[in-house]
Amino acid sequence: MVIDTSFLNQLDKFDVILKKRVISNYAGSRQSKNYGTGLVFYDYKEYVPGDDYRSIDWKVYARTEDFYIRRYEEERNMRIHVIIDASASMNFGTTFKKFEYASMVGIGFCYMAMRNNESFEISTFAEHLDIFKAKKGMNKLIAVLDMLNKVTPKGKSLFRDSIERYKAAIQTKSLVIIISDFLFDPEELKNTLYLFKKSEVMVVQVLDSTERELSLQGDVILDDSETADRMRTFISNKLIENYSEQLLDHIYHIKKICDSFDVKFLSVSTDTPVFETFYSLLGKADKVIM
Repeated sequence: MVIDTSFLNQLDKFDVILKKRVISNYAGSRQSKNYGTGLVFYDYKEYVPGDDYRSIDWKVYARTEDFYIRRYEEERNMRIHVIIDASASMNFGTTFKKFEYASMVGIGFCYMAMRNNESFEISTFAEHLDIFKAKKGMNKLIAVLDMLNKVTPKGKSLFRDSIERYKAAIQTKSLVIIISDFLFDPEELKNTLYLFKKSEVMVVQVLDSTERELSLQGDVILDDSETADRMRTFISNKLIENYSEQLLDHIYHIKKICDSFDVKFLSVSTDTPVFETFYSLLGKADKVIM
């Protein structure tokens, strides 16, 4: 598998939008200064026992013979987490396989995070959760791309278990992007989104166009990619109509759940230009691309 990265330079115009999104998550606490070990100098304060003596400004002491320490604004960097479904159903697609498209979206967020000097992590899940660790900067992005290119989607999607395990590893306020085809019970999503109430979450559903508009007809044998079950059936026009209605109900069930948690939701096809997907995700209004 070779993930297309030709779109990355198109995402540069979203840098400012992403930065504003990151900063806005801290807007409520910026009215009162938090002090830490950041790089932005704020002011001096008189040294008292318990302060770090290494912060004493000896030049000020030379002029005043009083001990003062320098205070800095606490760094506000947000970590961006991308979690991609790598179960067997993601190994399907026409224009792109769903996992390839999901990886392109994930890499895009990592690229923008890197451009904004934000930290990022990318992980995959199926029957097990795999959290990938790599170096910082461009070397990290290349390493992440190489890792995703080596992934072969397989197995069942144990969504709830994987997301619960992943949340346990998040220690700070974050931007979390979950990418999957979500071809499982939406209640699993409902039972996990509440875990991220202190973070911002985006849910991206990736489907192939042939899944949205069933192109099969007549007597066919269907294989379940995750369970290996087989079923012989006759696909009539009525069945296609029922399938379309049920899929649409499924998608809007997911959206309703996301809306209840104030989570951004996007359902997108693999034949949608990746730039358009980012335009929808980073815009103001929720949108379902059919």
